[in-house]
Amino acid sequence: MEEDKSPDKEQQQINVELSDEVAEGIYSNLAMIAHSNSEFVVDFIRLMPGIPKAKVKSRIIMTPDHAKRLLLALKDNIEKYEKAFGKIQGGNEAPKFPLNFGGTTGEA
Repeated sequence: MEEDKSPDKEQQQINVELSDEVAEGIYSNLAMIAHSNSEFVVDFIRLMPGIPKAKVKSRIIMTPDHAKRLLLALKDNIEKYEKAFGKIQGGNEAPKFPLNFGGTTGEA
């Protein structure tokens, strides 16, 4: 009996290259998501106290299929994280920033 070696049956190996610059990562504490009928756009933003402007540090554009795969992968990884380290607090509501988060307030 011959073994089925079709791509569906055999896991394909992908070599992923990671440059030193990309390996350092980019800090982001806010993400904004938009979508059309053909793609999802995720902007990763760094919002810093005392600075009135937030900057998009990275933009990722993906197909709806890949967006759903990302959602499932994040869910799986969060479950594994919480099993190992305990429940992550928060995450169910929009972040609350202090009124002066965008800069200092004036005094009279």
